[in-house]
Amino acid sequence: QVQLVESGGGSVQPGGSLRLSCAASGDTASNYCMGWFRQAPGKEREGIAVVDSDGNTYYADSVKGRFAISKENANSTLSLQMNSLKPEDTATYYCAATGPFGGSWDSNGHVGCSNIDAWGPGTLVTVSS
Repeated sequence: QVQLVESGGGSVQPGGSLRLSCAASGDTASNYCMGWFRQAPGKEREGIAVVDSDGNTYYADSVKGRFAISKENANSTLSLQMNSLKPEDTATYYCAATGPFGGSWDSNGHVGCSNIDAWGPGTLVTVSS
């Protein structure tokens, strides 16, 4: 089992940048897919950026070209660099990971991980002038 804790959220003006980090502990070597998800008030949680065990990255259309996901230190750190932030990016951001039998998917502008084993508690990002 892996434990996840996000950090780096906060308030930023439109057009600004933030970098989120997710510290992973436990059995990080077995994470097939790791990713960032977000949930805005009144909306469903959505995947925005995921990376698989081969290092392939997938982005939702809503963040493509603005956000970049990366993982370091043998899966113990997952980061999300967010640039050109928009008010519609305001949400609670969650880090998630699968075990060895998980998978990544990319379909019709949406992305995610299947068979997610662990979620972080979330970090709030507010984009407002």
